[in-house]
Order: sequence, then structure tokens, then C-alpha cells
Amino acid sequence: MAQIEPKTAPNSRIVAKDRRRQQLIKATINCIAKRGIAGTTMADVTQDADLSLGIVNLHFQSKDKLFEETLLYLSDEYETFCANALKKAGHTAAEKLTALAELDFSPKVCDRKKLAVWFAFWGEAKSRPTYLQICAENDRKYNDVVAKLCEDLVVDGGYTDIRPQAFAIGLAALTNGLWLDLLMTPNEINRNMARDISFDYLAVIFPNHFNKSNRREN
Repeated sequence: MAQIEPKTAPNSRIVAKDRRRQQLIKATINCIAKRGIAGTTMADVTQDADLSLGIVNLHFQSKDKLFEETLLYLSDEYETFCANALKKAGHTAAEKLTALAELDFSPKVCDRKKLAVWFAFWGEAKSRPTYLQICAENDRKYNDVVAKLCEDLVVDGGYTDIRPQAFAIGLAALTNGLWLDLLMTPNEINRNMARDISFDYLAVIFPNHFNKSNRREN
């Protein structure tokens, strides 16, 4: 009789290491949201995480590495959110594009703390090649997905004079602008209003697939 190998539990040290890294990254997000990148020190992060400076150095070696890993964490998280939204959406391009638009103004993405950190990194990207590379790759993946959905909608709806890549860039620019408004003027715009504006744009470009019925009560 074949013997069943016992299941091996995850190495406790690896689990503890991953937990500490996540703890430090989340503390970094908190600090950057409050103080910005230039104003955040390693001491701020260790105090927020309630850990020693030695622990930070052990896991990230430097402040630059910690910040880089924080940006990668946010980028990977958003990519995972997008993949899950597309997976749960219907089979049509319109349903998938709807899922992405809904996601961008959902609480887990459209969080003021995370928005503040995203804009902090974007503001540093021009002078920080690593930040620029991560942000550019994140944008490229998003634009490629949206452009492909646009191509499918053009065929399905018989639209003319629509450039998929230009549409994807336009949708990303609109979303980024709405995120900035939500961050800077929260008393004048809320997530539902921003979502409606996004769907208004979709309705203008693809009237056979989107319309004003996509609106919500604010």
C-alpha cells in the first residue's frame, strides 16, 4: 500500500518574515499618506509598526528599498484586484469593462490613504527611475487590457473612428483625474459621482453598450 506523505506546515520563520514585511509596508503606507515621501523617516515607520529599526534594516536594508517594495506592493495589489474583477465579470467585453470601472471607484481601490501614497510616488517618479519603471509597467498592463476590451467592443458594436489604445489612455487619464479630485476636494465629489462620470465617458464612446442607466444615486 502506498504511504500518504504528511502535509508539511509552512516554515514558521518564513511566515513570520512575510508577516513582518507586510506590517512594515502597511506602516510605510500610513506614514507616506500622512507625511509624504520626503517627510517619512525610518523612525516614523518603526514607530507606526511598533517594531525596532533593526527589524526594518533586516528586511529591507534601506529606506529606498522599503519605499520601492511599498510601491511594488501597491502595484501588485491593484493588478490582483483587476484580475479578480475580470474573472468574476461576465463573458462580454462590456461586462468586463464595467467591472474595471466599478473596481476603480470601489472602497478597496479608491481609498484616500492609498490614493495619497500613489500620488506621492507618481510625484517622485520623474526623478526616481525605479518608481517610474514600476508605475509605467503598471500603466502599460492596464492600458493593454482596456485596449483589448475596446477592440472587442468596436467589432461587436460596429463602431468607427475609435482608436483602442487612445481610448485606454483617455480612460486612465480620466480615472487618475477623478482620483485626484477625490483626494483633494472630498467635499465636492464622492466615489459614486466619480463612478458616474466614468460611465458617462463610456456611454459617449460606446453608446450601444453603455447609457445613463448605469448611473447611481449619489
